[in-house]
Amino acid sequence: MIFGMKILDGLSDSRGILHWFVGTLLAALATSLMVGLGVNSTTAGMVFLVLVVWVSAQAGIRLSLYVTLLCSLSFDYFFLPPVGTMRLEGAQAWVAMVSFLLSCVVVVRVAERARRQACEADERRADVERLYELSQEMMLQEDAAGMIRDLPRLIERIFALDGVVLYVRDQDQFYTSTGDLPMSIHASLRAMALGENPTQVIPGAFTVRTLMMGLRPVGALGLRPARLSYEVATAVSAQVAIALTRGTAVEASAHMEAAREGERLHAALIDSLTHELRTPLTAIRAAASTLVAGEGLDEPVRRELAAIVDEESAHLDRLIGEAVEMAEIDANLVAVRPVPQHPRALLEQAVEESRKTLAGHRVVIAFEEMSEPDKQDSSAWFDPHLLGRVLHHLLENAARHTPPGGRILLGSRRVGGRLEFRVEDDGPGIDAVDLPFIFEKFYRGKKGSKKGKGTGMGLAISRAILAAHGGGIEVESAPGKGACFRFWVPLVEKEPKGAVEWSSLL
Repeated sequence: MIFGMKILDGLSDSRGILHWFVGTLLAALATSLMVGLGVNSTTAGMVFLVLVVWVSAQAGIRLSLYVTLLCSLSFDYFFLPPVGTMRLEGAQAWVAMVSFLLSCVVVVRVAERARRQACEADERRADVERLYELSQEMMLQEDAAGMIRDLPRLIERIFALDGVVLYVRDQDQFYTSTGDLPMSIHASLRAMALGENPTQVIPGAFTVRTLMMGLRPVGALGLRPARLSYEVATAVSAQVAIALTRGTAVEASAHMEAAREGERLHAALIDSLTHELRTPLTAIRAAASTLVAGEGLDEPVRRELAAIVDEESAHLDRLIGEAVEMAEIDANLVAVRPVPQHPRALLEQAVEESRKTLAGHRVVIAFEEMSEPDKQDSSAWFDPHLLGRVLHHLLENAARHTPPGGRILLGSRRVGGRLEFRVEDDGPGIDAVDLPFIFEKFYRGKKGSKKGKGTGMGLAISRAILAAHGGGIEVESAPGKGACFRFWVPLVEKEPKGAVEWSSLL
């Protein structure tokens, strides 16, 4: 009996022939054991009733009724008079049989109801766990747009569905876990989100629910197949609606914050540029006013004031030029026009154009020896005007921070598909705290601020120009050991195919 009970317990969820065979075997074993022991009808009825109760608690209603029938037949044939027949004699036998049958029916119905309630409780517990997992996954997502994009796959995985499609009304965008869907499904989802189609089932066997946030529809959610209960589907729809509203709010907040930050930065840039322009203007005006007055001024003082006007005018012209360059870059007006030219010629031309700035410094131009002699002096395709502007800014920066007599080294080489240039100086170097910010607009660092020279735009302009050229720039420096700026552009040794003008990618 115990062996048979273990078998039936292990196969309680099965509907195969073995399940019914075990039930038959248990009824036969119980009958044989009681006949062998010679028990009376009362004891036999109680044993059969216990067996029916146990089977009803373990199996479904069909098997329970089947075992009830077997036990009733055995009870009549072996234990109720006349024994050995299927007839009943006397009121006591009829009362015993009717009581047994009624007890079995009540037990089967109660056990089935208990089983159904237990299954429903397990399903509710599993649904609550899935809903909790879904909410946790959505809360852990920091990227609102990514969370909305991943929602269909997330719902499909957690609830073991075959397909999920999500329509976001504010974005007019569809997200699906099953790849591309027919346009008819898109149209049905859009219509439901707009309140134009009340149908719950759409083509493709999707059951659709409108996502509501208060009284406002925010989208539609399609699930396939329709295995979720009404309560669970409602809870999932509510969570998705909250997630969509939260994602939209986060995105709107990010845009507002970016706009505020842009306005703040724009105001800061204008203030900084205004200050930079007023400084040379103040010096020019003061010197010019003194020259105009002309009283008590000897020739050396006049020459000194004239030199101030000349120097500050040049400084003002440089400021305006860099401001114009930055405006062109911000307006995406930078265009790359590559032509064939030798890197050495570019460096020599940059040094010649910056001769006045580099006065008093030792300038060295170095080239790395190439393994292929035929390419030693070959040309490459790049924009000499843009790269010349970059070299001008770097040479001016190096001259400003290198003491008189110091060395400024320029070089170029071809390496890894790049045409690389470098500008190295013997200046005081760059503090570690300044290195992450030196390519930002108007950032001059501690030493630059103390010297009061430079605009803080040269390196930002250089980086933007190189980005438009498809290249980049980096710096290596340590306090007291100078600085080395390396920048590069793609190495193109043959004429580029197509248009010779490359649009700016800024």
